[in-house]
Amino acid sequence: MNKKQPNINVGAAILFIIFGLLFFVLLFRFISIQVTGEAGGQALAAKAKQLYEGQNVIEAKRGTIYDRNGEVIAEDASSYTLVAVLSDKMTTDEEHPRHVVDPEKTAKELAAFIDMEESEIYKRLTVGGDPFQVEFGNAGRNLSIQTKKEIEDLKLPGIIFQQDTNRFYPNGVFASHLIGYVDKAKNKDGKVVTQGMMGLEKSLNELLTGTNGSFAFESDLWGYLLPNGEEVIKPAQNGNDVYLTIDKKIQIFLEDAMSKVDEEYNPEQMIAIVADPKTGDILGMSQRPTFHPKTKEGIDQTWRNLAIEDSFEPGSTMKIFTLAAAIEEGVFQPNAQFESGTYKVTEKSPVVRDHNGGKGWGTISYLEGIQRSSNVAIAKMVKEQLGYETFREYLTEFGFDRLTGIDLPNETNGKIVYDWPLEKATTGFGQGTAITPIQQIQAATAVAHDGKMKKPHVIKEIVNPDNEEIVQKTETEITGEPISKDTAKEVRDILETVVSSENGTGFNRYNIEGYEVAGKTGTAQIPKNGGGYLTGHSNYVFSFLGMAPADDPELIVYVAVQQPDIDASTNGAQPVAEIFNPVMKNSLSYLNIEPTDYAKLQVNETPNVSGMSVETAKQKLEEKGLKPIVIGDGKKVVEQVPGDTFNMMEGERVVIKTDGKLSVPDLTGWSLRDVMKFVKISNLKLNTVGNGYVVEQNLSPGSNLSDGDYLIVDLQPAHRESELDGEELTPEGEEDKENKEVTD
Repeated sequence: MNKKQPNINVGAAILFIIFGLLFFVLLFRFISIQVTGEAGGQALAAKAKQLYEGQNVIEAKRGTIYDRNGEVIAEDASSYTLVAVLSDKMTTDEEHPRHVVDPEKTAKELAAFIDMEESEIYKRLTVGGDPFQVEFGNAGRNLSIQTKKEIEDLKLPGIIFQQDTNRFYPNGVFASHLIGYVDKAKNKDGKVVTQGMMGLEKSLNELLTGTNGSFAFESDLWGYLLPNGEEVIKPAQNGNDVYLTIDKKIQIFLEDAMSKVDEEYNPEQMIAIVADPKTGDILGMSQRPTFHPKTKEGIDQTWRNLAIEDSFEPGSTMKIFTLAAAIEEGVFQPNAQFESGTYKVTEKSPVVRDHNGGKGWGTISYLEGIQRSSNVAIAKMVKEQLGYETFREYLTEFGFDRLTGIDLPNETNGKIVYDWPLEKATTGFGQGTAITPIQQIQAATAVAHDGKMKKPHVIKEIVNPDNEEIVQKTETEITGEPISKDTAKEVRDILETVVSSENGTGFNRYNIEGYEVAGKTGTAQIPKNGGGYLTGHSNYVFSFLGMAPADDPELIVYVAVQQPDIDASTNGAQPVAEIFNPVMKNSLSYLNIEPTDYAKLQVNETPNVSGMSVETAKQKLEEKGLKPIVIGDGKKVVEQVPGDTFNMMEGERVVIKTDGKLSVPDLTGWSLRDVMKFVKISNLKLNTVGNGYVVEQNLSPGSNLSDGDYLIVDLQPAHRESELDGEELTPEGEEDKENKEVTD
């Protein structure tokens, strides 16, 4: 027993030393924490604050894109993703299940609300492997709040929704390559964010993207707010709103016309631009192929905005600017004669031929040469009248060798081929040299408005929505003055005869009733791989660059259609006219630009009939040759559209509103202009389909009217026999079998 005692004492001593060391380590650690306030390199006060402080992110809204009138083009909107919970572990009360208990019934009910077959939904709801929940792919994403509510009303067990923010494009296919689209992408921090992927959504992404805010609060261990806890709110900074120069109505006119031509003629591609020559504002821009910014359908066909990212030989629309240069230099002699048909720039160069196979029209004046789009006339003007060096200077003055600087991404420059005499001559009629459609629009503003060339732009202003402060505002910018006001007027007068004269290549195609149109047709050859040009009746880029009213243009419209599917009896200008004519006419009417057919205009002002009895008002208007339309069953007129300062055409409708109950008239046969009068006086919201005259309306005639109702009208062109029936025209640029190098 005594022998064991020393061993026990040694063991006790060792334990005492170990525990003593532990005590001193803990004591040192305790004192160190008290002194420094840190543990493990982290501040304990901050960690404690984190424990008792909650924080929520306040998401910033991406900026909204509007048209020039404040109509939404792209905006953030709440969307919902459909989710089905399959795990029975979520159910704690069998009378109130939280998982899908009847897959067959659930699949049948959901199939009525999402774009997925009932059998496919059932397959997802009965998938093996014991998943917790499943989703339904694209069919179950981006659901509207209305669809969400309708599904919730079914009270299907296990069906829940996840909320998200989605970019909403209410107009569908609408200047899609200009606007662009957004998608989810990872940023540098690895977070999934909304990112602009094309067009303005991409180029303005930084301005459109806001900065998230936060809401911090003190809470207990269980996350409940403390009664006297401190709250800190850091507001979100929403993205800037962008107002475009695009006009929704004009863009819709454009999209409708483009879609109809695309369906009928199936061209390789099409481009169309509508611009205000006095400001440089782009009011409409469209192309085919295009895509839907929400579904992305069609985006694989082309990623480029063809109006600014593609350059090509313009064809005879280039003759506008050659003519302008000759007039400005004082060398254009409209009545001077020349021999049309063929022309050799040099003894060794290929022959320049007129577009009718080089036959020409005998000895004609230079004015007739412009009307007939004679290549020979232009080649002689460049070489013999202007001179190569002077003409080259005008190409620079009109901006064909530099970017326009339009506020859209990826603008490309044209390429002026100007080395040999033949190249210099053919550039005058748009062959060999390549330019972009937007360069043609910019140059045309000088012809349309007093010789002053305007920089094109699509952004009107950028506004901070939180404080209404204007971040950026675009002003009209004159980029040059290549010609004088008098020259511009003379060019327009001559171009008007291209449309109105029987000799003109635009005759009976681009005439618009009530308005004088000045413009120039174009038929450009398409280069092929290995040199030379494509041949065949439809292998051209058919185009028209026109402005109206010719005396003082308010609009410029450029249309180009490449390789439409047409037979030998159809002129390539036909699909171009089917875009240009309705777009120009509807846009002029929409902008309340008075027709120049003054024979039908009343000299006096429209009488003011407000306050009169309905019968007296009708009599007054009818005496002036106007057609009164009475809205309401009252006895007294309280409002009229148009007002008493608006010149009217004989037989035009004046809508008068009475003090009685309002009802919907029969709009059949009404023009869009008249429909808009009714919409204005009735405080309705208007959607249109097509162009022309009303053939169908969603609000039944005689039904009651309420402010803010939507009126949808289907418009179709008036049916009449074509003035061209039986007429056979040779298109500009028709294949020259003897010499394919030079045509119109």
